[in-house]
Amino acid sequence: MKPNLDPLAQRRRHLQALAASQRAQLGRRIERLRAPLALVDRGVEAIRFVRRNPLLLAGATTLFVALRQYGSGKWLRRGWLAWQLVRRLRRK
Repeated sequence: MKPNLDPLAQRRRHLQALAASQRAQLGRRIERLRAPLALVDRGVEAIRFVRRNPLLLAGATTLFVALRQYGSGKWLRRGWLAWQLVRRLRRK
C-alpha cells in the first residue's frame, strides 16, 4: 500500500508549493490596488453618510450659498486652513 501513497504525497507537496507561490504572486498584484480601493471605500462611505444625513447636506449647501453671497467665504477658507494647520501640528 505504501508504494501507492508515495506519489500522492509527492504530488500533494508539489501542489501545496504551487498554491503558496500563486498566493504570493496574487498578493503582489493586489498590493498595487490597495490605495485606489481605499479611496473608493472612502467615497462610498461619504455617499452613505450623505444618505443618512440629508439635512446636513442641505444645511451645508445653504451655508455655502449664504457665505458666498456675502463675501465671507474668504475668511472662512482662512479659518479652515488655520484650523487644519493647528491639527497637523498637534499630531506631531
